[in-house]
Amino acid sequence: MSGLEVPARFVAARLLVTDGGTPVGQVDLSLRSGRATAAELAAATAAVAGAEPPARPPTSDRPLTVVIATRGRPESVRRCLAAVLAGDHPAVTVLVVDNDPPDDRTREVLAGVGDPRARYVREPRRGASVGRNRGLAEAQTEIVAFTDDDTEPDPGWASRIAGAFADDPQLTGLSGPVLAARLETPQQQAADVALAWNKGFLPRRFRLDDPPSESPVFPFSPGLFGIGANMAVRAAPVRALGGFDEALGPGRPTRGGEDIELLVRIVLAGGTLGYLPAALVWHHHRPSDGELRNQLGGYALGLGAFLGKVTQDPRGRRLALRRFPAGIARLREIVRRESAGAGEPGPAAGSETAALPTGAGARKVRGLVTGPVLYLRTRRQVRAEGGTCPPLTR
Repeated sequence: MSGLEVPARFVAARLLVTDGGTPVGQVDLSLRSGRATAAELAAATAAVAGAEPPARPPTSDRPLTVVIATRGRPESVRRCLAAVLAGDHPAVTVLVVDNDPPDDRTREVLAGVGDPRARYVREPRRGASVGRNRGLAEAQTEIVAFTDDDTEPDPGWASRIAGAFADDPQLTGLSGPVLAARLETPQQQAADVALAWNKGFLPRRFRLDDPPSESPVFPFSPGLFGIGANMAVRAAPVRALGGFDEALGPGRPTRGGEDIELLVRIVLAGGTLGYLPAALVWHHHRPSDGELRNQLGGYALGLGAFLGKVTQDPRGRRLALRRFPAGIARLREIVRRESAGAGEPGPAAGSETAALPTGAGARKVRGLVTGPVLYLRTRRQVRAEGGTCPPLTR
């Protein structure tokens, strides 16, 4: 093992540790003038490596469709599309769904790529859920994976997703880690702390009849199952459930919650969800205070909208009320932590540390309060447009 050398402005590095190509953990390593010795690298990686090699995740070359819903971000699409097409899956189809496009730049990106595996789909209605539903409807494969235009999937992402579904016929949905592509600025570090999209490096399965001990509010557990930037589904049962709720998510006033809601709906319908650490994507976090503030505000609104939908569903409401005390305790802890406004130091350039935008906790509370009203209003609008807002339970 050789040492590590990066530009001298970096005071730390975050390393993804793998064993035989399988991710087993991450570790932050202090640097001196951008350098770490081989001995320091070995000590850091040994801290997360297990005594036994991890099981190799199954892979499959079964055809798989990747859906990327986007609007007005052609360069992000170019980067994401390049990563998916460079992966090791030999039979992947990519549908880039352009929602209510403001111009032809995304179409031009696809034309410039010139790869028959990638197809441009223009969707006249706005909203990430609309775009994902369009991709789900057009997909010709049994398995459909979703990612966002601001990610770069790992080369083994698609083949490992296909392998997980081939290995487990009960699996309805799957998610994996969403890791920071860059942590150069305090804002990117703060986003990584606040979003907490990496759910660890141990495979998991979730079912309603086998609740995890660490989640007293299961299955109403935002983030426990993963997020829409890295998820996949077995198409037929999810189509039968109605797909994504088009009153939720980016591009709608609710601004989020669509991924949480679908995954919870799968569990409530008796489906099985999986978490596969080996199927990872890299996410480009927001680089400025304003973008991070807007993103966190959107997630708070989306969570509030999702909870508003839960209260409108008789069965969902009964299940949620049983978990209400635990949910309130959890919410108080989240608000307390975020109101403090400080995160942990991370591998940024210079000596700055990650800090959440001022008032992040208060904005979360406002989002939780206003989200339910926004959901009801947006649901009426979507239904008037002929869109879909499937019930939480049937």
